[in-house]
Amino acid sequence: KAVHVMLTRTSSSRVPRAALALDSRRLLSVPSWATVDPNTMSARSPGIGHNMVGGKWVGAAKVKEIPDPLNGGTMMKVPDTAVAEVNEYIERMKNCPRSGLHNPIKNPERYSMLGAVMADTAREMKKPEVAEFFARLIQRVVPKSMPQCTGEPTVARKFMENYSCDQVRFLAQSFGVPGDHAGQVSTGLRFPYGGVAVITPFNFPLEIPALQTLSALFMGNQPLTKVDCKVAIVMEQFVRMLHHCGLPKTDMDFLYSDGPVMNEILLKGDCRMTLFTGSQHVADKLAVDLKGKVKLEDAGFDWKVLGPDPSDVDYVVWQADQDAYAFSGQKCSAQSMLVAHEKWMGLGIVDKLRAQAAKRSLADLTISPVLTWPTPKILEHINACLKLPGAELAFGGTPLTGHSIPDCYGAMPPTAVYVPIETIMASDANFALATTELFGPFQIITSYKEGQLALVIRMLNKMQNHLTAGVVSNDLQFINEVLGNTITGTTYAGIRARTTAAPQQHWFGPSGDPRAGGIHTADAIKLCWSSHREVIYDHAPVASGWVGKIS
Repeated sequence: KAVHVMLTRTSSSRVPRAALALDSRRLLSVPSWATVDPNTMSARSPGIGHNMVGGKWVGAAKVKEIPDPLNGGTMMKVPDTAVAEVNEYIERMKNCPRSGLHNPIKNPERYSMLGAVMADTAREMKKPEVAEFFARLIQRVVPKSMPQCTGEPTVARKFMENYSCDQVRFLAQSFGVPGDHAGQVSTGLRFPYGGVAVITPFNFPLEIPALQTLSALFMGNQPLTKVDCKVAIVMEQFVRMLHHCGLPKTDMDFLYSDGPVMNEILLKGDCRMTLFTGSQHVADKLAVDLKGKVKLEDAGFDWKVLGPDPSDVDYVVWQADQDAYAFSGQKCSAQSMLVAHEKWMGLGIVDKLRAQAAKRSLADLTISPVLTWPTPKILEHINACLKLPGAELAFGGTPLTGHSIPDCYGAMPPTAVYVPIETIMASDANFALATTELFGPFQIITSYKEGQLALVIRMLNKMQNHLTAGVVSNDLQFINEVLGNTITGTTYAGIRARTTAAPQQHWFGPSGDPRAGGIHTADAIKLCWSSHREVIYDHAPVASGWVGKIS
């Protein structure tokens, strides 16, 4: 009953329409290269999107109207590109040299050029008005709190600072191994693929497409970038800024389209490598269609284990809430399952999480519209989980009211369902349901007793996706037991362990899959966007009097 009362109070409190508006301050100014104003985008003055191909900004025969996620009114009109309109994209992809736009032997001056563009673009993004422009534009298309929105421009800027000047050429650094005689040396080189593609989702409209597109360019590729149409206007503005800072307009193409149209380009353009960030279903389809020429950062049902040594409880509760419910859980790294040791359960961890989640509000966008799961679909999944033996509603579960979020999107408070670990592992059907990724403000909470760590590890390894995880403990023996027997690609360990908010200085990507891609680091860039080529130089004169022997 206490839970129900809290739910009723939280979900039925009306949110004033004025509070649903974004930060009421006007932008300092709209940058000269920008073509939209996040302050004025509305049905009366919608933002207009454009495709780019062969260095030209173009439209399409039809447009798609994009609704405002907070009130449903048309906010943008973007190209609804049809298959009949993509021949130029196909030809450019198909005709890009297999050796790329540059490589360590051909056009090496382009490494320096891109380094200079990165330096200039980082300086541009450091201007307060530019950083604010991107943060506000992001908040218009994916309503989330301003700290969440400012994070993306910051990461993008720091990434470009990291890869400015000579750092691009250092990505293509070669190595040599002495040969068997004078004049012979084998040299390892990083070569591009040629015509490639970047496909990214709605949840990070700047950081993921910007960093992956730039990474593709660094290594010598010619990328075609497609972002979810609901948010692609952000990346379009980023590309316009790159042009303003010196990127040649023919270096990349940009497309608004649905999935089947993009798939047509990839197949007919003989795409040499595709970086896909998104759902497991689409990832698996692309892997087959493109004959394995993919790198994937696919779905993430991400776990966090609380170890047998509770400490810093308030911090751990705050971090767990951030990981599960910031941006209403719409991150591929969001905490989908919390696995708590019985000592944490004895401290009332669930009650503390409930209290922390109750501080979130649609008014300040610490609760966000759910852009891929409508409310009825979310409720259907919650109710299915509640039918599992021993399952209980921990908190949440009642739709938000007093808002104008359109019906095509979800409107839910932070929600958690407790399911006993024995139930989860009792059958494949139970496991599949309990580990279904709901891309919204929802998590499964379970617990384990002393002596059940092997069962926990078996459960973690049974999961299909291994993107991010957290091991919350300062017990090194416990940490090493979990780390040594699991495979998650980006794992945080220690009492401050998290699952979200990966900065630009460390690898972020899944593990345990040869198709796994990554982002941010030099290793990630080289893995995704280049291949190894060995050139064996053997140019010493042949000795006089040499006689060859047949073998």
